[in-house]
Amino acid sequence: MPNDLSDIDAMKGVTTLTFDIFGTVLDLAGSLTPPLDELLQECRVSETVQSKDVWVQWRHRQRIEQYQDNLLMLGHSGYLAVKRRALLYTLRTLKINFQQEQIDKFMKAYQDLKPFQDALDGLNRLGTKYNLVMLSNGEQTYLEHLAKNRIKVNFKRILSAESAGNFKPHPIVYRFAARELGLEPQQIMMVAAHSFDILGARHSGYRGAYVNRYDLPYDES
Repeated sequence: MPNDLSDIDAMKGVTTLTFDIFGTVLDLAGSLTPPLDELLQECRVSETVQSKDVWVQWRHRQRIEQYQDNLLMLGHSGYLAVKRRALLYTLRTLKINFQQEQIDKFMKAYQDLKPFQDALDGLNRLGTKYNLVMLSNGEQTYLEHLAKNRIKVNFKRILSAESAGNFKPHPIVYRFAARELGLEPQQIMMVAAHSFDILGARHSGYRGAYVNRYDLPYDES
């Protein structure tokens, strides 16, 4: 499993790099933990409830929500909608009382996600040699906002899983991207900090570069 974009053999024939955005380029924890702390304070949660525990449960539930959409063939119900549903489920599971207005306020933080500096440096460097493409589960208009106002890197294309009708790692998403780009899958390398994204891409014929940002083992499923 290549994890070094300077590996000449791994990059042979690759013309285009498709990048996951959330958690790979954008720092979700760093951007959302402070407003999550504020939300929990407003909800007057018990001191026994730690924001880091809420974060872990919430992130886990997000993945379940997306997988349920794929498995039950419900289509792409919306990246931000999934995050909201998962948050409500997590708060209810933890018996945390909240008002919808408080959730609305928290969700606005998604408009101001901050990029990792090393990601920006890497994107600018790689952009001199490869075509850079955003391939994300986010909605098209939301991704365009993030690209213009938060990431500010010259992506050749911005592709949303929404247009494919499924969430990654469904193979349809990667096949859709290859068709849109007019490329053979082996000409594309998926770059992501999530094993499931690399697995989906590789099983669709892409190359894959796993960014081990969170010190987790690569899932060889």
